[in-house]
Amino acid sequence: MADLEALDKAHQYSIQYFVDHGRAPHFSELARQLGISIDEGRQLVHDLVEDLPAWIHPDTDLIASLAPFNSLPTHFPITVAGEQKWFGQCGLEALAVTWLFPRQTVRIDTPCLDCGDPVAIEMLDGKVTLLEPQATVGYAAQGFRGPPEKWPFR
Repeated sequence: MADLEALDKAHQYSIQYFVDHGRAPHFSELARQLGISIDEGRQLVHDLVEDLPAWIHPDTDLIASLAPFNSLPTHFPITVAGEQKWFGQCGLEALAVTWLFPRQTVRIDTPCLDCGDPVAIEMLDGKVTLLEPQATVGYAAQGFRGPPEKWPFR
């Protein structure tokens, strides 16, 4: 298992990469950025997702999801300043994206996964500026993996 400093650097770089590119970095890009070998980069990706709401694409070494983002298209497309290239890991995680794009309008357009009706949310610096329909609610039934003392990023 990588040390916490390496995990912090990997997490910070990966989230910023998502912001800049709309997808996760390849482990070789992570390795180059951190000045480690490709094999160490590959292992670091696995260590990074071990205790986070994140996962590797099956049978690969590629980050599929790292909260609040998803590398693969989901039902939670995220538009920032009129550009849509990001996807939220889930509906509630997608709301956290607003903090990664300061002073920019973030919009999430999704179908209600219960009835299929369209839902739209716009946020600016953490404040909801548009919610359609007004009666929109969210539901979550999953907690973090493992005990809190094992969470590397609190």
